[in-house]
Amino acid sequence: MTIKIGDRVPQATLLHMTDDGPQQVVLADKLEKRKVVIFGLPGAFTGTCSTAHVPSFMITHDEFKAKGVDEIICVSVNDPFVMKAWGDVTGATDAGITMLADAESAFTTAIGMDFSAAPAGFVNRSKRYAMLIEDGVVTILNAEERAGVCEISAGETLLEALG
Repeated sequence: MTIKIGDRVPQATLLHMTDDGPQQVVLADKLEKRKVVIFGLPGAFTGTCSTAHVPSFMITHDEFKAKGVDEIICVSVNDPFVMKAWGDVTGATDAGITMLADAESAFTTAIGMDFSAAPAGFVNRSKRYAMLIEDGVVTILNAEERAGVCEISAGETLLEALG
């Protein structure tokens, strides 16, 4: 079942690349008593993800902070080495975006945002979405209905929904 507004984000452990190597990140620790944006996308270094989705949150990062958002997290079904390289190449890490890997698609599957498109090499990948989470509860959820576009889930759209 797909996560919806009012749902508590399920328990998950994601991976973040540090100077000491991959480190586990307990998502609940990042969400407790905080306002956090999580956006998910099909894959690092892919077209729309690199040219539209990640940049939309880089551009709006400071405006989200001004509205009380503590952290913006990008989640993709990739390994933490790829997520670090992608964050470095796009400038997302320098812009303040936390790049987390859902290497086994456990979180993505738990929230019902998984899909597969084997001809494109995508197996158990993430649909494109953006959500605002307040103290572990989803308060805004914007999920794309069409593949290859970044409109509903763009940073600008989520920022506008915050009012």
